[in-house]
Amino acid sequence: MTLTINDTAPDFTAESTEGTISFHDWIGDSWAVLFSHPKDFTPVCTTELGYMAKAKPEFDRRNVKIAGLSVDSTGDHEGWARDIEETQGTAPNYPIIADADFAVSKLYGMLPAEIGGEAADRTATDNQTVRNVFVIGPDKKVKLVLVYPMTTGRNFDEVLRVIDSLQLTAKYRVSTPVNWRQGEDVIIAGSVSNDEAKEIWPDGWESPKPYIRIVPQPDMTLAEV
Repeated sequence: MTLTINDTAPDFTAESTEGTISFHDWIGDSWAVLFSHPKDFTPVCTTELGYMAKAKPEFDRRNVKIAGLSVDSTGDHEGWARDIEETQGTAPNYPIIADADFAVSKLYGMLPAEIGGEAADRTATDNQTVRNVFVIGPDKKVKLVLVYPMTTGRNFDEVLRVIDSLQLTAKYRVSTPVNWRQGEDVIIAGSVSNDEAKEIWPDGWESPKPYIRIVPQPDMTLAEV
């Protein structure tokens, strides 16, 4: 199964470095980021897990929970966490889900269903497709899917930028243009007729073409999400 935007994120129960997680219950009324790794003790992933620990306050401000997942056991994750703290300066302060039986990786379409055997017998290259970022909304729907190669570290600042857009556009009938960041102008959604737009934006909008209607970003503090 390949997950796409607006699919329901599969629920699962798994062990993690913070105990047993029932995924949908763990998300609750929050947003969530699930980011996956092909193997513990891999260099690029080590930097990513350390960065996410430092960035966690930014996700917290947006009401976003974060969880890592790697195709190894909880015991391996705990040893890896010590390496992450030593080399990156911060230990993971969020759960890392164990997936030694490949169950979650298969459920999320990151490994083929026929994969079997022991996680310890597989290399990171064997699991190289387990390099996804899933952003999931409070409705448990998939809002974003990113897939990275093992050789390229992920840009989690971009994930935060997209979450800002997702949360804004979930609340208001707007879209965000290329490279948009908080506080910049937005575009009235195409689903809004001009008559509706006049009621919502009585001061009008800038329209370089009839299908492009630009307005200031509606006010929204991160505490509202």
